Amino acid sequence: MRFCVLQRMRRLLPIALVAALAACTPHSHDDKQIFRYNESAGIATLDPAFAKDQSIIWPCRQLYNGLVELSTVDEDGDSATGQAMQVLPSIAKSWSVSADGLEYTFTLRDDVLFHKSPLFGTPDSTRRVVAEDFVYSFGRITDPTVASPGAWIFSGVEKVEAMDDTTLRIRLKSPFAPLLGQLGMVYCSVVPHEVVEHYGKDFRNHPCGTGPFRFQYWKEGVKLVLRKNEDYFERDEEGRALPYLDAVAVTFIVDRQTVFLEFVKGNLDFMNSLDASYKDEILTPEGRLKEKYAQRIDMSSTPYLNTEYLGFNLEGEESPLKDRRVRQAINYGFDRKKMMRYLRNNIGTPGEGGFVPVGLPGAAAKPIYTYDPERARQLLAEAGYPDGRGLGKIKLATTANYLDLCKYIQQQLGLLGMDIQVDVNPPAALREQIAQGKAGWFRGSWVADYPDAENYLSLFYSPNHSPAGPNYTRFTDKRFDRLYTEARRTTDTARAARLYGQMDALVMEQAPVVVLYYDQILHFTHKNVSGLRTNAMNTIDLRRVRVGS
Repeated sequence: MRFCVLQRMRRLLPIALVAALAACTPHSHDDKQIFRYNESAGIATLDPAFAKDQSIIWPCRQLYNGLVELSTVDEDGDSATGQAMQVLPSIAKSWSVSADGLEYTFTLRDDVLFHKSPLFGTPDSTRRVVAEDFVYSFGRITDPTVASPGAWIFSGVEKVEAMDDTTLRIRLKSPFAPLLGQLGMVYCSVVPHEVVEHYGKDFRNHPCGTGPFRFQYWKEGVKLVLRKNEDYFERDEEGRALPYLDAVAVTFIVDRQTVFLEFVKGNLDFMNSLDASYKDEILTPEGRLKEKYAQRIDMSSTPYLNTEYLGFNLEGEESPLKDRRVRQAINYGFDRKKMMRYLRNNIGTPGEGGFVPVGLPGAAAKPIYTYDPERARQLLAEAGYPDGRGLGKIKLATTANYLDLCKYIQQQLGLLGMDIQVDVNPPAALREQIAQGKAGWFRGSWVADYPDAENYLSLFYSPNHSPAGPNYTRFTDKRFDRLYTEARRTTDTARAARLYGQMDALVMEQAPVVVLYYDQILHFTHKNVSGLRTNAMNTIDLRRVRVGS
């Protein structure tokens, strides 16, 4: 969800056009149930080994399965219940963990088939998934010649072996409680060696998995079509075969305003999040659906495991930002609640707590940095910069999508005497600056790879210094490193949560980051769409979706 343009600068939809479109009805598919959504970012590949962003993860979730899957705790279809998630069976119907936390043994289903492919023998043939397929798939992820961005998942794995066709064992070098959550990532999907080895790099556009939908057609930048997998192994609670849909169709319209118009006309069944160009057209300032749309559109919302923040580079050339008191002053120096109301229509939660978002074990139980300009002034004076005198210009690197937020912070800190210069960069250029340590103060975000606080706290573990790892702030603290190592190795979840809380508190006290807000998922569907599920990682589940006439 990105709300990125100042209100006074936003492009407004022509009111007459919007009013006319609001009266449109969703397009009919006759007797076929086809779910249509748009992916403005495009899709780079359909190979799960490279599923590093949401645009790839969504279609791959429909094409593939892994040992386990991640789901919200609430399984009745209500996606607005919070961020709590659990690991559920998928191809593995059960598993056990050794007392020392080093061995995970999975018992696989024996009724899971790969999508039909002539590479299994005849044009209409398939084969059953066996444990050795996971050995192959995981080995492929760690193969340097493949260069999968998911290889880090198996850095702590000593061995993966098939005990027989339905038993898989993973042995770790040391205990790591979040392993099951990692195995729920799309990277860990099972793929057939026959198809992968035949196509090589072209497996990206000849995908073959076990998921509820199979590949049908892809013209890059134009359209992707997935068809119902008639051999899919899962059934609903009443024994009916999943999925209910006949097909999924994905378009690639780049302009977000055009996407909104297509959705309102009924040419798209689903729209994910918002854009500044139409957010005030569809939502009230309080973040509710406006009445003229509420009669024909449903909006669902749930917290998103995404922390938006500003990061300080604690290495490199000298700067006032190296002084913890200056960083703390910035944390106290702007009103996050006002920022959320006026720039984001209250979509999301003000980032007044720790770096770990609310809903994960270890998250801060109470606010840490609330708006307190007097405390900010006091800290600046203690640091030797009374009313900001002597600070000089401080550059904040961002992208155009976050210009409104950064200008708001610039204005608020200016009231304290701080001279903030907002430096707008192309996204790729900013990422490179951050990785190479060339940005002294920068805007960043962290979307959970898996639902565990350890994933967020890895950004402050000193061995993870960028560019090799995600410690973009170059934060170093021996106490933190000791707690982090201890938490990773414990198999006691309650103890791990306590350690996570201590680490999060330590980070916020040292203030290598300014937490802006904890994000929120918004999904819009037409009234004829039912059964769409999501989770706090914003992964859509289409297995139980129906599209009526």
